[in-house]
Amino acid sequence: MACVCEICGKRAQNGNNVSHANNKTKKLWQPNLQTVRHQEGGRVSRIRVCTRCIKNGKVVKPGPRPKAE
Repeated sequence: MACVCEICGKRAQNGNNVSHANNKTKKLWQPNLQTVRHQEGGRVSRIRVCTRCIKNGKVVKPGPRPKAE
């Protein structure tokens, strides 16, 4: 599964680590993805979203599950 936010499309970025001696090595920055339960159209599913989308309220979390008796 790709490391991509399913709401905003945020994905990994690449660049260089630069040392004090100006040596450059490749580096990959991954987004902070979390697996959350998301309600859409009355259905609940699990999606991988970044923490920024969770904090901004773009993820509609379902209510508590009914207790089994």
